[in-house]
Amino acid sequence: MDFSFSEEQTMLADSVARFIDTDYDFESRQKTAASESGYSEKMWRTFAELGWTAVPFAEEDGGLGGGTIEQMLVMEQIGRGLVVEPYLATVIMAGGILRRLASNEQKLKWLAPIIGGELIATLAFAEPQSRFNVANIATTAKRDGQGFVLNGQKTIVLNGNSADLIVVPARTSGNQSDRSGITLFAVPGDVSGLNRRGYATVDGLRAADIHLDNVRLDAADVLGEEHNGFMALDRVIGEATLAISAEAMGIMQKMHDKTVEYSKSRVQFGVPIGSFQALQHRMVDSLMSCEQSRSLLYWCVMLNAKGHADAIKAISALKYQVGTAGVRVAQEAVQIHGGMGVTWELDIAHYFKRITAIDLMFGNADHHLDRFISFSQ
Repeated sequence: MDFSFSEEQTMLADSVARFIDTDYDFESRQKTAASESGYSEKMWRTFAELGWTAVPFAEEDGGLGGGTIEQMLVMEQIGRGLVVEPYLATVIMAGGILRRLASNEQKLKWLAPIIGGELIATLAFAEPQSRFNVANIATTAKRDGQGFVLNGQKTIVLNGNSADLIVVPARTSGNQSDRSGITLFAVPGDVSGLNRRGYATVDGLRAADIHLDNVRLDAADVLGEEHNGFMALDRVIGEATLAISAEAMGIMQKMHDKTVEYSKSRVQFGVPIGSFQALQHRMVDSLMSCEQSRSLLYWCVMLNAKGHADAIKAISALKYQVGTAGVRVAQEAVQIHGGMGVTWELDIAHYFKRITAIDLMFGNADHHLDRFISFSQ
């Protein structure tokens, strides 16, 4: 299998990496994360000007026609830079639904502003009782004349505190955990009856719990076919799982590199701690974890780019790998840095928080191990 990148893909990765290195410093990131919205509108517009928000969308929709590989390249650098802007929620999750299901009129209304950096969106898929079962949806959407009335609760909605558009899966028929009977709705953030409780997450991002209390929507707000939204929803969650795995890869590599560099400058007993063989062995183990994870990431991305039958199974294998190896690399980095590894002022602590949060997103390592085994039976 050929893992080499095309010239265009290499240029994309290099441009994002250069921007992260020169224009996205850790101190500014911390100030942005502490703000009320949790992201910088100016920085988000810059992302759009650089073309990042257009990467995964078709050229006829105003995008760059990128795919899974291009998303991986961007997300790996987002992890490396600890980016707090809502790329995952807006472009990959909400944008993933819109590019699959939205009509031409809906794309002009919602997708074009996302690509232009003018609209923040998110996907409110999780509910208090659902855990990692995407189909477990208690939120209801009942017919009311030509429209619908939505009632229910969504939890841990990424960037739900500031989203202008919220894509909401709701049950229009069937039982609570049925895969059929799920319909996707485009819900404006200012619609009457939508109540949000925003909060900061442990990794420095923002999320919200959202209550839908008799929210009235028109038939024009339905995305795709009524009752048949699960397949698109499941595919987008899989795509998002792959994306955060690429983000985790960027974090792992950054933590390893920073730890090796620190070991060369930190002097103990008159010599750099990197000269101690025991620490060398631990850093080699971390390097091997990074390389194994990267190989699995590339294999998984290639399978998904080709639509291979084992693509979904590969995502679970990858998520298990980054959930176990990633946390292990992070723990080693913190321990080798010593007490300062858990201080607020040092970026290592924030990389650790983010990769810990990634382990829990879209199913933790144990969940994906069970899922992988179920595909093998």
